[in-house]
Amino acid sequence: MTYNKLTPDEERVIIDKGTEMPFSGKYYNYNADGTYTCKRCGAPLYRSSDKFDAGCGWPSFDDEIPGAIKRTLDPNGYTEISCANCGAHLGHVFEGEGFTPKNVRYCVNSISLNFTPASETKKADSPKATPAPEKSQLEKAYFAGGCFWGTEYMLEKEPGVVSVRVGYMGGHTSNPTYKQVCTDTTGHAETAEVVFDPTKTNYEKLARLFFEIHDPTQLNRQGPDVGDQYRSAVFYVDDNQKQITEKLIGILKDKGYKVVTEVAKAGTFWPAEDYHQSYYDRTGGQPYCHVYQKRF
Repeated sequence: MTYNKLTPDEERVIIDKGTEMPFSGKYYNYNADGTYTCKRCGAPLYRSSDKFDAGCGWPSFDDEIPGAIKRTLDPNGYTEISCANCGAHLGHVFEGEGFTPKNVRYCVNSISLNFTPASETKKADSPKATPAPEKSQLEKAYFAGGCFWGTEYMLEKEPGVVSVRVGYMGGHTSNPTYKQVCTDTTGHAETAEVVFDPTKTNYEKLARLFFEIHDPTQLNRQGPDVGDQYRSAVFYVDDNQKQITEKLIGILKDKGYKVVTEVAKAGTFWPAEDYHQSYYDRTGGQPYCHVYQKRF
């Protein structure tokens, strides 16, 4: 991949993970309509419609283009954000501050960004860049199958999966915490949000894998973990996903499996706390209740 040439100041932030001075960046008070892209590789990262003023001195967004951002825990315990396409350092992400209803703040260095006005069809300032898939080209799937650490670990390795994020879905409590979900009073299930590229994989392949990495016959538990937050569930985003899921469950039942997987329309996905994200990648552990077992 060919990257754009960076200045020494840009390298200090983008490569060496530095931070620009607050209130000094080009895009802090920038309000034009368009798309913010990675200065290093040109991949689309954020849309202007998701930008807001947090008063912090750096551009702030409450959403990302699906699959565009990679999260990792830095040595100081903060969640670093980087371009999923090239690894360029962008800044940090914070949750639970209440700035917007999405309750997320991506705090980004202006120097890590370029901007493409909505009126343009080609990315500005990045003539050599190779773009990541646009939002319309990526799709999402939501699977709950026991402890989300293991579900994430197994699904993120599948070719065509762009990113996996763990969180909570299926309940009635807004902005739930892990502690609340563990009380069995929120109705939420530990859920993995899977962003995938449909040109490299498809929903049915991912759903089949999901049914083979957990036990869909266990009710309100998975292995040693007991509680409705550990239930088996598929939260579909459209009728196609629903039909595929029901078809697969029918196949399993015909094979003699007493499937108890819940099939429900996807609602709000509430991201889990930072320390749950990429848990096994960060700790070097292995899933304790997820193992692949061929069922189809």
